[in-house]
Amino acid sequence: MYTPKLTRRLYWAVEVLLLAGTVGAAVWLSRAEEWHPFPLVGLLVVLTLLGQWFTVETRSGVLSASLVAIVLAMGLLGPVPAAACGVAGMSLTSAVRHSPLSHWLNNLSTFAVVPFTGGLMVRALAGDVHDPRNQHMTQSVTFGLIVFAVFIVTVGLNFVLVALDNRIEDGRSLARQVRDLFFPMLPGQLATGALATILAVTYTNVGLSVLFGSIAVLLIFQYLTVALLRSEDRADQLEARSIQLASLQFGVLATLMDALALRDRTTARHAAAVAHYAKALATEAGCDEDEQDLAHTAGLLHDIGKFTWSDRVLHPEQLTDADLAVIRRHPQDGATLVGKLDGYGTVADAILYHHERVDGGGYPAGLIGNEIPLASRIVAICSTYDAMTAPDSYRSPMVPRDAMGELRKLAGRQLDGELVESFIALLEREGSTFAESADFETELAFEQRVRKMAQPSQR
Repeated sequence: MYTPKLTRRLYWAVEVLLLAGTVGAAVWLSRAEEWHPFPLVGLLVVLTLLGQWFTVETRSGVLSASLVAIVLAMGLLGPVPAAACGVAGMSLTSAVRHSPLSHWLNNLSTFAVVPFTGGLMVRALAGDVHDPRNQHMTQSVTFGLIVFAVFIVTVGLNFVLVALDNRIEDGRSLARQVRDLFFPMLPGQLATGALATILAVTYTNVGLSVLFGSIAVLLIFQYLTVALLRSEDRADQLEARSIQLASLQFGVLATLMDALALRDRTTARHAAAVAHYAKALATEAGCDEDEQDLAHTAGLLHDIGKFTWSDRVLHPEQLTDADLAVIRRHPQDGATLVGKLDGYGTVADAILYHHERVDGGGYPAGLIGNEIPLASRIVAICSTYDAMTAPDSYRSPMVPRDAMGELRKLAGRQLDGELVESFIALLEREGSTFAESADFETELAFEQRVRKMAQPSQR
């Protein structure tokens, strides 16, 4: 809820009075020596104006060259030059951003009052920085601590003035602004204050030449940092687009599996169980992490080709030769669907050959023994076992011990004998149906897979 117009106008009047009062105080307190040496004044004014284009914004705060210049003006020149730098910098910023009049007023009043107050505090605590008799103070660590302490106070004052304006203009609560604005910007502000303090002490001890060199290095550093951050932003945008594309691609397959599960209630559970068994068997067989993930994904998607089946084939009462041809073609159809995904070629191959037999009597290619991809041989064993033992199978389920015996009968003919023994050892250790209740969505781990797909391939 916005504050009524009368309150806003009263606040604007207060800002006008603050600005006018600061200008009047500056005229009254202004001293000629504050504007010396001229090269330092010129450097800080130019840095204040150009620094708007060298501001570095990161996730942990802002490092502003303009703010460095204003802090240096507070410490090395005095309250009036500091206020002049603040007003000049914010006038240029407001003009470039085409700010409305209310923002102009807040910017000018804030960046007149805050630097002016800071300059007065430095003068009160450290004495006249232009007095040669005060060099013992201005060249000491104490002077640096005073500049930094004053900077901390002015950061708080600056936030209060800006937060009040946000409260009056937009109705934003002060507590929320402390949480969302003050604390996030604080690290960058502290870094800026520390840098300005070091430069101030360096100037009082060494002279203007070192300050010129240090600020030149600062501007170069900030320019390069800005370029780096822009490059990182472009990389973040590219990553986001890659994730969107990967999400779209893999989402199509996930949707097909969901649609198939609606037509055949056993599909999703069977896919999840086979995937869970397959990853465990790959681990048991000594496969590396990539091979385990390959077996798991192939198990999850091995029946996706069934999406092309009609309901008459999916829930048959009697199968014709044409229907049997459709059934035998589902590995090719599934491999074609999965093969469209970038980086899923090996998964497509594993799906394509999961109905091959080690004796060469399988389909679609009649491969023999180790010609069949390892992931395909793993999926074949796990799919066969789950089909025999699952309670929602299309036939009466076998007890696990009988199913293990059946696997041994098929070993060396249909299934890989060594992998069969590894699988049976796994079942005896982990439980004969440890994957039976696996959940499809959990095994799918959609977001994790999408992010992995979006990563650039390593060559």
